[in-house]
Amino acid sequence: MSQKICKDADKKLEAYIGQLSQEVSHHRMVIQQNKCGYGLAGVCCKLCSNGPCRLSSARPRGVCGADADTIVMRNFLRSVAAGSGCYIHVVENVAKQLKNMALAGMDFPGKETLERVSSMLEIQKETEQEKALAIADVVLADMYKPVEEKMAVIEKVAYPRRVEKWKKLGIMPGGAKDEIFNAVIKTSTNLNSDPVDMLMQCLRLGISTGVYGLVLVNLLQDIMMGESELGFDPVGLQVIDPDYINIMITGHQHSLFKDIQDALKNDNIQGIAKKAGAKGFRIVGCTCVGQDFQVRKAVCGEIFCGHAGNNYTSEAVLETGCIDLVVSEFNCTLPGIEPICEKLGIPQICIDDVAKKVNAEYIPYSFENKQGITAVIIAKATTSYATRKEGTRPAVNVMADHGCKKSITGVTEVTLEKFLGGSLEPLVELIKNGTIKGIAGVVGCSNLRGGGHDVYTVELTKELIKNNILVVSAGCTCGGLENCGLMAPEAAELAEDSLKAVCKQLGIPPVLNFGPCLAIGRIELVAGKIASLLGVDIPDLPVVVSAPQWLEEQALADGAFALALGFPLHLGLTPFVTGSNLAVDVLTNQMKDLTGGQLICNSDMEESARCLVQIIDEKRKNLGI
Repeated sequence: MSQKICKDADKKLEAYIGQLSQEVSHHRMVIQQNKCGYGLAGVCCKLCSNGPCRLSSARPRGVCGADADTIVMRNFLRSVAAGSGCYIHVVENVAKQLKNMALAGMDFPGKETLERVSSMLEIQKETEQEKALAIADVVLADMYKPVEEKMAVIEKVAYPRRVEKWKKLGIMPGGAKDEIFNAVIKTSTNLNSDPVDMLMQCLRLGISTGVYGLVLVNLLQDIMMGESELGFDPVGLQVIDPDYINIMITGHQHSLFKDIQDALKNDNIQGIAKKAGAKGFRIVGCTCVGQDFQVRKAVCGEIFCGHAGNNYTSEAVLETGCIDLVVSEFNCTLPGIEPICEKLGIPQICIDDVAKKVNAEYIPYSFENKQGITAVIIAKATTSYATRKEGTRPAVNVMADHGCKKSITGVTEVTLEKFLGGSLEPLVELIKNGTIKGIAGVVGCSNLRGGGHDVYTVELTKELIKNNILVVSAGCTCGGLENCGLMAPEAAELAEDSLKAVCKQLGIPPVLNFGPCLAIGRIELVAGKIASLLGVDIPDLPVVVSAPQWLEEQALADGAFALALGFPLHLGLTPFVTGSNLAVDVLTNQMKDLTGGQLICNSDMEESARCLVQIIDEKRKNLGI
C-alpha cells in the first residue's frame, strides 16, 4: 500500500505495517490528522437541540448561557465518569467471579493473597471459601452503596495519610456505581454549572476508581488466578507459532478466561489440536489482558505463548495470518480488527456485551455456562485452523525477529519486595543515598497522535533513565517498551552510570514491567510502602507519574486518581480542557494546594523529562536527601 502511515517507535513493526495491503490504524491516523480546534479545547457542547454550541471569544456563551468553564468541566466530568464506569465494571465482574468460585467450593491458587486481603479487610473466617465469599460480599456491598454513604473499604486499603487528606477535602467517595450515576446526571443540560464542584466530583471518581478498579481488582484476580513470579520471557510477534491453533485474546478481564486457561492445559484438549494437525492450542496475548497472562506466566504454563503487543499492534497480529480465533471481553479491542477478520475469515467471539463487535458472535459469559463457552471456543478455533491449513487464507507472514527475546515480567508489589529480600528498604536506601535519584511511573495507553505509535512513551523513558530515574510501567506503555527492548537487561546500557551499575548488579533492566493498566494500582501500593518507610505522605516522595500517550476515558479516571494521590502528573497530550482558564489553573496550579498533585502537559519529551527531573530534585531537597 502506497498510503502514508504514522511513525512507530518500533521500527520493525513500522516496516511490517508499511508493507500491508490492508488499511490499519497507522494509515487512518494520517487521514485523520487535522483535528477540530473546538473539540481540542473542550468548548463544543451538543447536549441539547439548541447545539452544537461552539464557544470562542466572539461567542463566550452557549444558547443556554453556559460559559466555557461550565462546558469544559461538564465534558471532562462525563469522560472521567465513563472511564470510571469501565474500571468499576471490571472489578464488579471480578468480585462476582470470586463469589461464584467460593460458592462452588473451588480452590484458590492465590492463597497468600487471600490471607493478605482477608487481613486487610479484617475478615475472620475458617475456610478459604468462606474468606473469599466474605471478601466478595464486602467489595460488592461497598460499591453498591448510595452516593451519600462513604465507601468503608477505602479506609482499609488506601494509604492512611491520603485518607486523612481526602476527608479534610470532603472528597471521600460514596458508592462507586452511584458516584458515576450522580456524575452523569450532574453533567446533563441545565443542571450543574459549578466547574469547581464538577472537578471535585472528578477527584471522588478518581479515588473510587483507583482503590477498586486499580488496586482491589488485582488482588482479587491474584486470589483466583494465582500470584505472579518474576521472570524473563520473549515478547512481540515472534511469540506466534503458525503450527499451533492460536487464540488471540483482547480486553482486561483475566478471570473470565480462567476456564479456557485451565481447559487448554488438559492433555485431552491438546489432543484435539494434534488430531487436527496442529502442535496444540496456544493463547496469544494482546492488549492488557495479554499483559495479565504475562504477569502470571508461571501459572498459565505453556498454553500462553507470550504477549504480542498493545492495542495498536493487534491489527498487525491478525495480519500475520496465524490467528485462528479472536476472543474479546473488554475495551482496547479496536473496531479496526473487524475488516481484517472478515478479510481473512477469522471468527470472533465476544463474551461481554460491552465489547460486542459488529461481526462477532456474542456468547454472554456466565459462571454456570463457562464450560460450554470454553467448548465453543475450542471448536471454533479448531475449525478455523483447519480452514487455514487448507490454504483458503492468505499466506502466513510471521515476524520471527520482532520484539525482544528476554523481557522482564511478573513485577508486582509482592515480587519486588521478595526480590529485594523481603522489604523495599534496599530500594529506599538507594533513593536516599542518591544512587537512584527517584522513580517515574510511565503508564497508561498507547496512541498514534503522540508522535506516532509509542513514540512519546519510548522517548520519555529513554530520557528519564539517562537522568538516573528508575522507570516503572503498567498498561499499553509496557507493550511498546518491551517490544522496543527497554525492559530487557541490556537496556541498562542506556541508563545513567549509577542506575546502570545497580541494574547490572541485580540483572534487571532500568524499566520494570508491572503488567496491565489495572496494575497502576500495584505501583500505588509500592509508593505507599515507600512513603511509610520514609515516614512521609505520598506527595512528598521523589516520584512522578506520566501518561505520555493517554488515549481513552479510562486514562482520565486514572489521572484523577493520580492527582488525588498527590502525584505530579505529566501528559504528553493535553486533555480537552484548555478552553477553560479556570480548569487549567486549578489542574496545573491550585491542585498543589488541594491534594499536592499537579498536572503538567508537554509534548516535547526532552523538556518533559527535564521538568520531571527538576520536580524530583525539589522533592529530594525537601526530604533532606
